[in-house]
Amino acid sequence: MKKRVISRVAIAALLAAAAPMSAYAQNAASVAKAFGAREGISQISLSPDGNRVAMIVPAGTRGAALMIADPAKGGMPVSIMQTSGDPERLVSCQWATTERLVCRAVVMTRNSNLIEGYTRLFAIDADGKDFKLITARVNERSLYFHGDGGRVLDLTGDGKGNILVARQYVPESSIDRVVQKNDEGLGVERVDLKSLQRRPVERAKRDAVEYISDGLGTVRIMGVRPTAGTGYSVSEISYFYRKPGSKTWEPLSKLALLGGRFQGFNPYAVDPKLNVVYGFDDYNGRQALWKVALDGTLKRDLVLANSQVDVDDLIQIGRHRRVVGASVATDFRRPAFFDTELSALSKALAKALPNQPLVSFVDASTDESKLLMFAGGDTQPGAFYLFDKQSRKLAEVLPVRADLADVPLATMKPVMFPAADGTKIPGYLTLPVNSDGKNLPAIVMPHGGPSSRDEWGFDWWAQFFAARGFAVLQPNFRGSAGYGADWFADNGFKSWKTAIGDVNDAGRWLLSSGIARPGKLAIVGWSYGGYAALQSGVVDPDLYKAVIAAAPVTDLAAWKQEFFDRSNYPQVLKMVGEGPHIREGSPAQNASAIRAPVLMFHGDLDLNVEVEEARLMERALRAAGKNVTLHEYKGVAHSLEDSAVRADMLEKSDAFLRKSLGL
Repeated sequence: MKKRVISRVAIAALLAAAAPMSAYAQNAASVAKAFGAREGISQISLSPDGNRVAMIVPAGTRGAALMIADPAKGGMPVSIMQTSGDPERLVSCQWATTERLVCRAVVMTRNSNLIEGYTRLFAIDADGKDFKLITARVNERSLYFHGDGGRVLDLTGDGKGNILVARQYVPESSIDRVVQKNDEGLGVERVDLKSLQRRPVERAKRDAVEYISDGLGTVRIMGVRPTAGTGYSVSEISYFYRKPGSKTWEPLSKLALLGGRFQGFNPYAVDPKLNVVYGFDDYNGRQALWKVALDGTLKRDLVLANSQVDVDDLIQIGRHRRVVGASVATDFRRPAFFDTELSALSKALAKALPNQPLVSFVDASTDESKLLMFAGGDTQPGAFYLFDKQSRKLAEVLPVRADLADVPLATMKPVMFPAADGTKIPGYLTLPVNSDGKNLPAIVMPHGGPSSRDEWGFDWWAQFFAARGFAVLQPNFRGSAGYGADWFADNGFKSWKTAIGDVNDAGRWLLSSGIARPGKLAIVGWSYGGYAALQSGVVDPDLYKAVIAAAPVTDLAAWKQEFFDRSNYPQVLKMVGEGPHIREGSPAQNASAIRAPVLMFHGDLDLNVEVEEARLMERALRAAGKNVTLHEYKGVAHSLEDSAVRADMLEKSDAFLRKSLGL
């Protein structure tokens, strides 16, 4: 047997894991609690020497703890700090040296009717001491407040705790309005994490929106996005690069932002040895991976393309973010490694870990002799492992969902079903454990986005409904990302008739194939998926007997207006468009057409979709004499990242479906 670095017993006690499945059998509340629990690890990193891991784990229902584990010595992980999640939330922590970490926190608050979100960077020793705020402090001389607390651009790997931070500079003025500091915009500085000494690396540029380093402490790429006279950002980013040793910026590419899909070369990572930048651009109507020479020639080479789907993921490893491959998601996500050693290792590990074929490399020691990796699958939520190349030993660090360790999970199967016009629509079908797949209560579950897609693997929402006896079909309808420009079309808002048509055809296929029992079909969705669930009820009122929408867009005109005070307002306008489809495609404007009972959930700190969208839908349905219930959750954002909230949502959803479908 493999040696486990931290025992499951220890983890269960540490994270207050739920009792085994046999203890709560089919009790809805217990099942909802188990599946609604947040992941046991939201982020993890490996120290430069490969001896310790830093993990962000749940603390309470919405808080987080930063824990340090020493696999070589064993024993319990040690918590060195906690955040409550109300309002601050710990997002990530990376090792800058063997003794010091740099972390990022997000704060969400509501001030009257305005939701405010801002980030903060801080440094902390591995023993929890010497906490220091890295984010530049705002003072009484600052001309305005900026919520961007900066982001780590490069760990540099010098072992001395010097990192590159990209941050927004705000000009300052004294009382008599004599400007003291006029730097404004995005710049880069080198920060000593012990002394907090700051040295400018790139002077602030007002229109700069992005910098990319070579992983060795040198900035090589800059993205510039001017602001129009209206105060809004334009729909194109111009990228520039530097030759090795040069301080001169030269044109690299232009990237247009068109309705949720990019057009042009989008740079992602620099390889200093090859002196190239890797990025994504079109190839025969689909996104492909390219590399462009940074020697002045701008020679372009196609690295990886796929005739079925977009190449959408760049695989990087270690402290220097070395590019080692890319991956595509066809029926399953499949990596393509440029590094032959990692390619062979990935295949070997996938075979060695039963039912966990999704292997990814998360982090590495400085010399890459020790690798931190994740492995999972559809029936395995997954676990993190530490692999030592020299000893060839693989040790489990932590399971992602200890709550589900003894719960039988349902298999997810890639399927294709026909749309009304004959187009084959891909999707994923999850059936209850030990089911023959026939005559079941069933759910169509459209994904969010719409510039997104579903993939094969563990899905806590679909798995919960399967555990409660439902068949779940997740369609990648036209308007989804990942299948090329023609499939994406004008996105799922402008082309809602096609997208919603495909979603409803998914429901009809469940019925015609005998998977769904007549009269026992529901639709459930989150974000755009919630919009699709409601609009499906408008388009075909008799198809679904119950509608559940979490954080849904309900009125396209109202949703556009939410972005009026944000810099990307023109891009949202272009994505949603103008014309008759706005009213026709807004569930709140057509509530009288819906016949099925509706259940909605929404957090009141949602920056993606304001809670007023759900309130508007509730009022419209009530005015039309329809059956509707809205549950609002205080202090949570779009993803409802609170274990108690998610458990409550699941339990209420299950009860609602059973009542509405007469189960």
